Amino acid sequence: MSLVLVFGRDDPARVRFAISPLWETMAALRVVLEPQRRTYHLPWLDAVRTDLDRLDLRPLLVLSPRSGWTPDFLSPAPGGPGTDIAGQLAQVRATPPDQVARELRHSLTQRSGDPAPKAAWRLLDDPLTTRTMLADRLEQCWQLLIAPHWPRLRDLLQADTLYRTQVLGDYGLERVLSELHPKARWTGRTLIIDAPTTERHQLHGAGLLLMPSVFAWPGLAAVTDPPARPTLIYPARGIAELWQPAPTIHSEALGHLLGRTRAALLESLAEPASTHTLARRHELAPSTVSEHLAVLHHARLITRRRHRHAVLYQQTPLGTELANGGQQIQ
Repeated sequence: MSLVLVFGRDDPARVRFAISPLWETMAALRVVLEPQRRTYHLPWLDAVRTDLDRLDLRPLLVLSPRSGWTPDFLSPAPGGPGTDIAGQLAQVRATPPDQVARELRHSLTQRSGDPAPKAAWRLLDDPLTTRTMLADRLEQCWQLLIAPHWPRLRDLLQADTLYRTQVLGDYGLERVLSELHPKARWTGRTLIIDAPTTERHQLHGAGLLLMPSVFAWPGLAAVTDPPARPTLIYPARGIAELWQPAPTIHSEALGHLLGRTRAALLESLAEPASTHTLARRHELAPSTVSEHLAVLHHARLITRRRHRHAVLYQQTPLGTELANGGQQIQ
């Protein structure tokens, strides 16, 4: 069984990437609901556990069943690269009441396992009041659970989109779509996604929004129901280093050669990152990171280039060989 996304003549030209703060907020609730399936995020869950007691998550959790359908209006697609959480919450609060009612009813009925509790059906009594209440709950979740960690999350999401846009420029859309996820296969005209049911969806010139996600890892999710824009949410790269740098089997030897901090920074630069990203990731002062990067750059182990308003660093071929070839270090 599979979901088949059929591309028309104009759809490849309308494929773009986006980052959604509100999607991450909704996806984070799945970690709260099923922590055993998201073990990479346990450090985050431990950090926010005390804040969870200050939130009434019941209305949002009942609309996020373990197996079922979550209303699309709760995580609308970003309108453009500058869309922030305030803009997305405004979109939620502007959702037409008939769409709210339709999607709530769909979520409460389209689920497997336990049926929705009787109290949940009261959400349909007044869609306008429910819409406001859900938007307020989302804003509270954002402020307490996501906003304090958003710089780190945004760094990872932006690194993913930067990597894939570079692949797009070097190899084309076929390579990008083929490498998104093991459950997604590009045939030249269709993107076939392994799914619990069989469905065929024509994009009809709407294109496809590709959205990396931190909290959705390791899953793959598609949004195809109108009026939402066709969207594919895939797991962002580099999740192992999100909450703490991940040592490799070569880390100890590399640390003896370069020093532990420089070795850790070099290993982190398998993909491009800025000074501030590295400082957050390794809990170092930006000035300290800059000093170590200058030494690594002088040794020709990393490159640097400007991207928009930031300078990005990345391993050179020599740096990659050194980071991955610890068995040669004596």
